[in-house]
Order: sequence, then C-alpha cells, then structure tokens
Amino acid sequence: MVQSKVQDTAPLSPLAETLIGSEIVKLGGEIRERIRKGEKIYNFTIGDFDSSIFPIPAALENLIIESFKNKFTTYPPADGIAALRESVSEFISKYEGLDYAPDEVLIGAGGRPLIYTAYRAVVGRGDKVIYPVPSWNNNHYVHFTEGEHIVIEADAENNFMPTADSIRPHVKDAVLIAVCSPLNPTGTVFRKEELEKICDLILEENHRRAADEKKLYLLYDQMYWTLTYGDTVHYSPTGLRPEMKEYTIYIDGISKAFASTGVRVGWALGPKKVLAKMKAINSHVGAWSPMAEQQAVARYLKDHKAVESYLEEFKRKLSDRLQQIYAGFQTLKKEGFSVDACSPEASIYLTIRFDLTGKKTASGEALARQSDVAAYLLSEAKLAVVPFYAFGASRESPWYRLSVGTCKTEQIDEMIGKLRSALQKLS
Repeated sequence: MVQSKVQDTAPLSPLAETLIGSEIVKLGGEIRERIRKGEKIYNFTIGDFDSSIFPIPAALENLIIESFKNKFTTYPPADGIAALRESVSEFISKYEGLDYAPDEVLIGAGGRPLIYTAYRAVVGRGDKVIYPVPSWNNNHYVHFTEGEHIVIEADAENNFMPTADSIRPHVKDAVLIAVCSPLNPTGTVFRKEELEKICDLILEENHRRAADEKKLYLLYDQMYWTLTYGDTVHYSPTGLRPEMKEYTIYIDGISKAFASTGVRVGWALGPKKVLAKMKAINSHVGAWSPMAEQQAVARYLKDHKAVESYLEEFKRKLSDRLQQIYAGFQTLKKEGFSVDACSPEASIYLTIRFDLTGKKTASGEALARQSDVAAYLLSEAKLAVVPFYAFGASRESPWYRLSVGTCKTEQIDEMIGKLRSALQKLS
C-alpha cells in the first residue's frame, strides 16, 4: 500500500478547528508525567480524589457490586430509572429543602453532560451567556453553543462571586447566567443577600419580557453543596425565591459529595420544559449514567444513616487538610512572605495567592509573569497548583487553586517547609 507523504492540512469543522483544550487537563497531564518519571511533586492540581485516601462509601460500593451481580447491565431510561429519580427527589428535599418531583429530575453520567445539554437546550448561536471568572469550563460551553461570551471578572472582595450590580448591565437579551456555588475553583460560596439580589434581577427581567420571548435562565452548579465547613451556609435560588423554580436549572450529583467522580451519577433539577429538551439531547449523545450505578445510588440515598455517617467523616478529613494548609499560608504571611490564602468555606479547594511577579530567583532570573511564578513554584518548591488564569481569569491574576483531593496529611508540613525555602531564595 502506498502511503502519501503529503501532510494533511485540510481543516475539519469550525468547532474542531477553534476548540481550545483545557489548560487544567494539560497541566495535570504534565505533572503526572513528571511524577511517573520519579520526580517528587506535591500535586494539588487535580479536582478529583485519591481513592486510597478518600474511598467511595463502602455501602455504595457493595450496592454497585450487587447490582452488577443482579445483571443490571442494560440501557437505562433516557431520563434515569424511576427509583433513582424518586430517591434524588427525597434526598434534596430532606437535606436541602428543595421541592422537586421525580419528573422534575433528569439523570446523567455526572454533571458534565448535564451542563452541556443545558447549554444546548437554552443557548443558540449569538445568544448572550453571562458567566463569572474564575469558573470551570463555561468559556468552553459557550464556544460549543456559539453563544456570545459576557464575562464578569469577580474578585476576592466579593468572594469571587458575581454581584447583581455586575450582571445588571448585561441582562437585556441574555438567555443564560451560569454560576457555581460552592465555586470551583475557589471553594467560596454565595452570600444570601447577593444571591437574593441576583434572583430578583432575573425575575424582574423575565417579567419584563413578552410571553413569546426567550427567557433568562440561571444555571446553578451546586455539585459541592454538601461540603461546607464551619458556619458556612449553602443557599439555593429556589429556596430563597420560590418563583425562581421556573427559571433555574440545578446541576448536582454524587461525584464530589461521596468522592465518586468515576461512578458517573449526576442529576439536573429544573423546569419540565427545559429538562425534556435536555433529555432528548442527552439521549442522542448517549451520556446516560450506567444502569448498575443508578440502581445502587437509588438505594444508597435512602440509607440516611449511612449517608450522614459518611459525610460527617468525609467532611472532617477534608476540612482538616484545608485548615492545616490555610494555617501554613498564614504563618508564611506573618513571616513576611508575599503569600496569602482565603479562609476555607466549602468544597475541596483552597484559594491561595502568590504576589511574586517582579521578584528574582537566586540565579537572577526575573519572575515577569504569573506563568513564571507557577513554573518557579513547581521547580523550586515542587508545588503544583492551578493558576486562576486556567479558569478564565486575567493572565496576571495572582490567585491559584489548591485541591486537597489527593492530599496526605503528613505531606502538608513538608510542603509548607519546601515552599518556605523556595520563597527565601527570591529577592
């Protein structure tokens, strides 16, 4: 067979040719490769769990195995099995106080396909989508749907959350506001008063629109809502403003609540009209949650004693790590180093800050950009964290995401010591 030596430069689809790869995935891959080659790195980049440290609930694991043994290996219904939708309805009612009937619940293979189908159901070419940065993947989903990006850069003063005042100038003709609380990457949450103002803004805008006009929906990713610490309270739009039920699409699931990212069971809650379209899109994509896992989760969520016991221990382990690292950064700050951290509120993330641009290394090399800072931290402190610019923030943002999903407690003091030594070398 003759093989052509001519390089194929023919373009593919416009989407394929313009799609930007995930900087987080790219960074994670590079770190894993360096670790594979024997380099010791404190890898705090991954928004996932080391299952040897944070295993899924034993009761859930046993139910999954039992479901496979009972031959639950066929296609599930496109919207999820009835038993799981009923369990989710009861679960979110008991623990979050949200009133959604089983036919207002849509099951998917984790949160990602549900976010994708929500975008596909609501956003058309040229439609305005409002989203804050830093945030996870909204820029890519707007690109998928050929929407118009309306980007709001949030700051530490507002908990890295968008405010109603920052959104208000853009709501005319917008079809979607996409937010996340607790927020990936910051681990911060909406304050009650600000979320109320955003809900009121959305209601006001939808009341203004004619009956045949597209509505303005709120995509509310609350995948981390069970993981709050101390006095932190998670608020939900429909819990604050019941009328928001007509305009809110919740994204939720077991991925982060039960360290079950690979089990792939997520759910969306929302208006029946929107969920019906999301179901249709998902049925063509085939991103269903597997049958055995659905059967298992349906039973597990009803075991309130097991759920509460797991969450209590899981949250304690996560909180201990976050607080220990936070305390380490505060010590470094008191010692005069240009670092800081936000007090942990929720999720598996800690927001940390490195004000190191302009400083010089021991060899006289200037850290001119945040990418230089990240590279220096990796080289000298062996610390791998994700810059906020990977989440759409300014390339010069000094903030970073640190994840404790793979963190061993015995590594923390060692990591802080290594970081101190690296900081001491800068001038």
